[in-house]
Amino acid sequence: MRKPAAKKKAVGIRPAMFFIVLIGVVSLFADMTYEGARSITGQFLGTLGASATIVGFVAGFGELAGYAIRFLSGLLTDRTQRYWTITITGYVINLGAVPLLALAGRWEIAASLMIAERIGKGIRNPVRDAMLSHAASEVGAGWGFGLHQAMDSTGAMIGPLIVAAVLYFKESYQTGFACLLIPAVMAVGVLICAMLLYPRPSDLEVSLPQLEARGLPNVYWLYLAGMALAAAGYADFPLIGYHFEKTMIVSRNLAPVFYSVAMGVEAITALAFGRLFDRLGIQVIIVAVLLSSLFAPLVFLGGFVLSLVGMAFWGLGMGAHQSVMRAAVAGMAPRDRRATAYGIFNTGYGIFWFLGSFLMGVLYDISIPYLVVFSMACQFASAPLFFSVKRKSHLMR
Repeated sequence: MRKPAAKKKAVGIRPAMFFIVLIGVVSLFADMTYEGARSITGQFLGTLGASATIVGFVAGFGELAGYAIRFLSGLLTDRTQRYWTITITGYVINLGAVPLLALAGRWEIAASLMIAERIGKGIRNPVRDAMLSHAASEVGAGWGFGLHQAMDSTGAMIGPLIVAAVLYFKESYQTGFACLLIPAVMAVGVLICAMLLYPRPSDLEVSLPQLEARGLPNVYWLYLAGMALAAAGYADFPLIGYHFEKTMIVSRNLAPVFYSVAMGVEAITALAFGRLFDRLGIQVIIVAVLLSSLFAPLVFLGGFVLSLVGMAFWGLGMGAHQSVMRAAVAGMAPRDRRATAYGIFNTGYGIFWFLGSFLMGVLYDISIPYLVVFSMACQFASAPLFFSVKRKSHLMR
């Protein structure tokens, strides 16, 4: 049964854009913190005695835990409407775990903090994305999420460079983690300002979409299946960093720089694919997935130069995943269930990310070519599902 859309006065593009930029600044400082840390966590675990299987498991399980809790976070948010409380709680856990890694002397302790960081991110992400979707409805979903992701990725590019500089002068992973306390505090400070300026982000959305008594549409689940396959074939950077450390293809000081290059590419492609999504629809992500599948053979089988090119393709895929993926979900879910939709979607996405990451860690210890074949096969297999979404979805242009 459909209910008529409830209209309300438009707040204008400027307030919506300012909110997106403000949350983008939060994400910039947040990504400086945890992406700076993630550029060395695989190597750090290796120095503490962890194997590739353990690194793959920790990276994958951290993603699983972080994505699994998004379902509960999204559901709780839609039921309680306590957007800011849940968001701030998630950011404090997410960012607080990073500087504590400086005190970890065993891989088990470091792994626990890495997982806690992912859980904190999982708590706040569906809530933040739901708030962003209200503002993005004014400026275009693809552009809104693309702009936010570009700022997010800029922080993810700067963070590893800070860590690389610390390693160059101090040659200590622990010092690198400790220095990331500064952007963590700045992120929380800007977040509190955003809460004070925009206590009700839902007011940024011009009108309420029509609501349906039934659940989420079939195209939503089809899209989730495609993104889950793409996630399963996407190696997390801790495993890539472990590969660099073990093979010495990339030196300890340069590994964070490689990660920073990938984040720079992610920032650019997030803007480009976000804008293209508003014009062309879901087929944009099909192109992105096919291009990003090239990262695996380049990174795991190539030398120094090819690994750098591979990281660029890896960043391209991440930019598409994090901008178009979120924008598409916003168009598939009713306004009053959007946090839940993001939570469910990210939970499924994360489960397959975990399974893929863990399996790739195991395959790395057995045969690197097997890892490459698995990665590319999963991503190619997602393309037909996206073509089906294109045919069935109203997102088709």
